[in-house]
Amino acid sequence: MTTTDNPVSSGTFGERYLERSRELGRLCVGMDPHAGILESWGLGVDEAGLEAFSRICVEAFADTACVVKPQVAFYEAFGSAGLAVLEQALAELRRAGTLVIADAKRGDIGTTMAGYARAWLSDDSPLCADAVTVSPYLGLDSLAPALEAGDATGRGVIVLSATSNPEGPQFQALATDGGRSVAQTVVDWAAEHNAVHPGGGNVGVVVGATVADPPDLTDVGGVVLMPGVGAQGGAADDIRRIAGAAEKWASPNISRSVLSAGPDVGDLRQAVADSSAAFPQL
Repeated sequence: MTTTDNPVSSGTFGERYLERSRELGRLCVGMDPHAGILESWGLGVDEAGLEAFSRICVEAFADTACVVKPQVAFYEAFGSAGLAVLEQALAELRRAGTLVIADAKRGDIGTTMAGYARAWLSDDSPLCADAVTVSPYLGLDSLAPALEAGDATGRGVIVLSATSNPEGPQFQALATDGGRSVAQTVVDWAAEHNAVHPGGGNVGVVVGATVADPPDLTDVGGVVLMPGVGAQGGAADDIRRIAGAAEKWASPNISRSVLSAGPDVGDLRQAVADSSAAFPQL
């Protein structure tokens, strides 16, 4: 088993995000090797196609995108071979200084959650990323092992709050005992954890760019990953409306609109530059 040879530099995930976004803007580019995109690039829906897709994306995005977000499910679909490709891509992106969010949406309790935390947030893990997405629906306190791992290593824990899918409000808009929505409760919980880091903390939230009734992000103090931009209909005006005073933390996530420019590396790099221009750091 290989391990990463590039542990994070000093500072929190939020601090490193702000530093990188000042140079490259706030864009997060998704690496989503589903069958449709592999075929549109003229690649096979197999290990070789997955490896070629990932190699092209690393070359195109490593020094152009503020954040790169591999969708873990599309790699897991190829079993151990797919995970080996993901390991290599994660290592190469982080070696280049790119911030990488593993979009794994993990969530469990006790030692199982600790296992997920070690897999995605520990220096000695071959799947180590700069941050990982997690689900809070087994209770926010169940995420404690991930928070502890993030605080120990300066890595991020990005918690689902108000997602861009139309089914999300079924649970996320429900009121808690205090009258706040579930989505707002998640944001407030993240803000509380980030408050000890004035320059930005390790806890982020996912808030979709197409959400009609978003939570108040004013005090979040950490990265707000905002899917739904581009092909799903979200735009820069939506980012400003939803993020409000926290706009500097809002990282719009674009996948299909950028990946449709592939497989030419130069075209992909230009697509990132064009998209990033709409989301400069403030």
